[in-house]
Amino acid sequence: MVTDRVGNPEPCRCAKTHSKSSPVLAEWNLERFSTPWQLAALEFKVILILTKLYDYNLGSITESSLWRSTDYGTTYEKLNDKVGLKTILSYLYVCPTNKRKIMLLTDPEIESSLLISSDEGATYQKYRLNFYIQSLLFHPKQEDWILAYSQDQKLYSSAEFGRRWQLIQEGVIPNRFYWSVMGSNKEPDLVHLEARTVDGHSQYLTCRMQNCTEANRNKPFPGYIDPDSLIVQDDYVFVQLTSGGRPHYYVSYRRNAFAQMKLPKYALPKDMHVISTDENQVFAAVQEWNQNDTYNLYISDTRGVYFTLALENVQSNRGPEGNIMIDLYEVAGIKGMFLANKKIDNQVKTFITYNKGRDWRLLQAPDTDLRGDPVHCLLPYCSLHLHLKVSENPYTSGIIASRDTAPSIIVASGNIGSELSDSDISMFVSSDAGNTWRQIFEEEHSILYLDQGGVLVAMKHTSLPIRHLWLSFDEGRSWSKYSFTSIPLFVDGVLGEPGEETLIMTVFGHFSHRSEWQLVKVDYKSVFDRRCAEEDYRPWQLHSQGEACIMGAKRIYKKRKSERKCMQGKYAGAMESEPCVCTEADFDCDYGYERHSNGQCLPAFWFNPSSLSKDCRLGQSYLNSTGRLALPVLSPRPLVQWRLISRVHTMGPHVSEVLPCSPV
Repeated sequence: MVTDRVGNPEPCRCAKTHSKSSPVLAEWNLERFSTPWQLAALEFKVILILTKLYDYNLGSITESSLWRSTDYGTTYEKLNDKVGLKTILSYLYVCPTNKRKIMLLTDPEIESSLLISSDEGATYQKYRLNFYIQSLLFHPKQEDWILAYSQDQKLYSSAEFGRRWQLIQEGVIPNRFYWSVMGSNKEPDLVHLEARTVDGHSQYLTCRMQNCTEANRNKPFPGYIDPDSLIVQDDYVFVQLTSGGRPHYYVSYRRNAFAQMKLPKYALPKDMHVISTDENQVFAAVQEWNQNDTYNLYISDTRGVYFTLALENVQSNRGPEGNIMIDLYEVAGIKGMFLANKKIDNQVKTFITYNKGRDWRLLQAPDTDLRGDPVHCLLPYCSLHLHLKVSENPYTSGIIASRDTAPSIIVASGNIGSELSDSDISMFVSSDAGNTWRQIFEEEHSILYLDQGGVLVAMKHTSLPIRHLWLSFDEGRSWSKYSFTSIPLFVDGVLGEPGEETLIMTVFGHFSHRSEWQLVKVDYKSVFDRRCAEEDYRPWQLHSQGEACIMGAKRIYKKRKSERKCMQGKYAGAMESEPCVCTEADFDCDYGYERHSNGQCLPAFWFNPSSLSKDCRLGQSYLNSTGRLALPVLSPRPLVQWRLISRVHTMGPHVSEVLPCSPV
């Protein structure tokens, strides 16, 4: 049955005005379509919406509509006549480096074409293709360079924003193609890809986007690799090769020769996921031979070769499509800060680190509950536990949220007790980067950050229709209730763009399962009567339970005073950093060493620290590790205090001593 479409085909506008202290609302009715929308917020107040009608009998899209607003969603214009009345659109792309450039793909079951706009979607030019696009990858710097992956596993390139295409390679593995990384690759047009050979093996290839002939292709890794294993991320390239029934992992740092990644000798990995490659260091999750639903976290040296254990038994789950989801969350805006759910004796507990896994601790529960009553929760027997899943839907927030533009604010759902639970879930907020927490709701809510975190918007997470939302102007300390629609709405999603510095959000949903789609624009600018001035801000220093020197630096952020109700606009939270004198906490154990209860790094049972270098001869000397490894330094300036360390800007310097060589 075709989904019903109720009401007029053209939208009608119903604007509502409110008092100065309340948000201004504007409602729109759109045609009722059954498949999810695509919403794209551009620059200069422009929003594009693509809707599609799905015929369940035919099993295909039979109609689509394109809508455009030039006033942040107050009014919308239907653009079907500009893209072709009979054209059925399947996907909408916005150029990440120039949001004025738009690309629309047609339904491949009808035709293979794309429509290009260079004026924020106002006008379009149509170009026919001789292949069917499955996905696109835009260049991180060059706005006109695009890679297109076809349904028959061919990779194409365009240097003219899709107006002309050139075949790069056949038999490319899905999602295993990458643009060059600036700084690591000399050629900005270099493409990294994994391709299947005629006999079914996989190879790692590189070539220039417009000159990818057989003679010009390079093979950086000698021989074949395991299928679907190539990862290119920042300064690192990773591949996997199975031999003797065991997977072996290889890494190339800054495009140098590959080296085998070395875990502790007792580790027998069967799966690995690269979590982070920030600060010249690899953070990886490894599942070992005796693990089923947990992973161990490892941290590497600068080259990504030698790994030491950071945290054991981190909980993992399978996503809806069978993909592995590890309960690890990287807090936005603060380098080196992670939350992890660790399994201990069949209980899952939430831990936090500020120094990229060197030290972990449980979360202190709030002192009082929502009603102001004291909370009796004593560490380590009782603590705060958080759910760390993020939403895969771009129009709904996950159950934990943080933003680069609001580095101290974390909002998450969880519970207080001895372990993480799926019952008795409440919402909690921290405005000091996880040191202290406050309970804000007794039920799950979706959280939206507006005005660089100066405004937090909360909407109840429910399958029932709602008509109210909650606002906080003081980092979640207090909340005010507002009505955003006169009739309860089934909320399908929220668009908080364009840009988190705005005070505009668009709520979309429907009044009933057979009604038109509804868009409600909520504008909070009327709540404020002025912009923030310099005196409205205060410095805030990142710390971990009072310790301000973290990873070799003190970091100070600029935050709006919680009692000041003013509009921030552009991001004001720039960080200042200054080096500090190193202590024992700034060093981790080197490869082959383990930390003991007294804090010392001593050789592991499988490691012989006295083994000599093969090149060392009698009468010469060699560097022997003392077992300590410097944590990554975040300060932009050289640290004169790090006298024992050979390099100060990157992770991986070893604290060493000079020893004489003995007879071989």
